[in-house]
Amino acid sequence: MPSRMPLVLLPGLLCDAALWRHQTDTLADLADMTIADVTQEDQAGPMAQRILAQAPDEFALAGLSMGGYLAFEIIRQAPDRVTRLALLDTSARADTWEKTKLRQDLIDLAQTGEFKGVTPRLLPRLIHPGRMGDAALVGSVLAMAERVGRDAFVRQERLLMLRPDSRHDLSLIHCPTLVLCGRQDGLTPLAESEEMAEKIPRAKLVVIEDCGHLSDMERPRAVSAVLRYWLQI
Repeated sequence: MPSRMPLVLLPGLLCDAALWRHQTDTLADLADMTIADVTQEDQAGPMAQRILAQAPDEFALAGLSMGGYLAFEIIRQAPDRVTRLALLDTSARADTWEKTKLRQDLIDLAQTGEFKGVTPRLLPRLIHPGRMGDAALVGSVLAMAERVGRDAFVRQERLLMLRPDSRHDLSLIHCPTLVLCGRQDGLTPLAESEEMAEKIPRAKLVVIEDCGHLSDMERPRAVSAVLRYWLQI
């Protein structure tokens, strides 16, 4: 076994490598980390195929939000290649009709030249209400969205609208699995993390207090500490 574990990190919607900055800075002694590009395809299957083609033969896998949805697709395609799994602030459920309509409304807004208006609309659901005044955090989230850009955002939203319900696959995941959620996550509520942790055979649930959806940016030290433990179990 190599001295450092290969670890593939999957960003969420409108997120890039900055989402995982604290982890890449502090976990390099344990893991050889690669941050996947999640901007190129508008379907989960082809995106997972590309990520797998670029990944080591065996690797640990961590995804936040949309990254978690992609992790389920990667597990479906290559279950024996994933040695351990971390699902952060995500859900195994498909979109409801209401969520699909909201995504289409945001696509329409972006395509009519108002892409910069998308993230401010999402922001109150992305971070804890008490951090809306944190200029550094808000600025980092807005800057990520700007770098990802309108076209990739539209592709990502289409992927999310079409993703399957993964609940029936949870019992088939047999690697050590971390399920982590911010207590005040407004996009993927804690109950959905509890559901995953209950149905995945070797899962452990960790709740980060005073934290919203972007847990690894809001509470980076706590999340990195949990991931450090997960990498060593």
